[in-house]
Amino acid sequence: ASLVEQDLVAQDAATQRYFLGQAAIHIGLAALRQCEPIRAGEPALLRLQAELGVTCFIAVMGNLGPTILRIEEPPLAVVVNVRAGSVLPLLWSATGQVFLAFSDDAQLPRQAADEYEAAPPEQRSLLAGPDPVALVRRQVREQGCAIVHDTLLRGISAVAAPIFDARGHVVAVLTALGASNGFDARPGGTVCPRVVREAADTSAAMGFAPP
Repeated sequence: ASLVEQDLVAQDAATQRYFLGQAAIHIGLAALRQCEPIRAGEPALLRLQAELGVTCFIAVMGNLGPTILRIEEPPLAVVVNVRAGSVLPLLWSATGQVFLAFSDDAQLPRQAADEYEAAPPEQRSLLAGPDPVALVRRQVREQGCAIVHDTLLRGISAVAAPIFDARGHVVAVLTALGASNGFDARPGGTVCPRVVREAADTSAAMGFAPP
């Protein structure tokens, strides 16, 4: 009765069953508007950095491409030329590959194809097949994450996983990277399952419910 009085629930006159009222709907919409991937993902970022001892960051899709907004580095960080504000390629970075695989933006595959054509032959040889962009998209979707070895920076490996909002759109990417010789980037290794799980938990905090 108290919930009905506050318009948090309402009762169907025919079935006598209760459903969410207008006040509850407004509260839910307000909560969704406050859902912001950097805020929601910060606990995951801190846990990954502390427990795995690797560099971790959250990136969003900016006007110029995947852009790092929040980064955490261990005390003895691997020296890489990425900082908050750095823009990453779509095809050659794990972060970019996740956006490429899970985004609905039809422009991204074309941009990735341009990156492939502009790359030197040695770099292009890292991606085999007649349609490397389609291959990357399929592999990342099947794995649920992107894994790269030396494609962007020599000696550096990375794992990235998508963060979805309540509508199922990828709004950010959680990435961990480190020196290839000490970074277990296998799908069933120490890093990949953790990154995927933390990204999934952050998506849940954003209101995403997987099918």
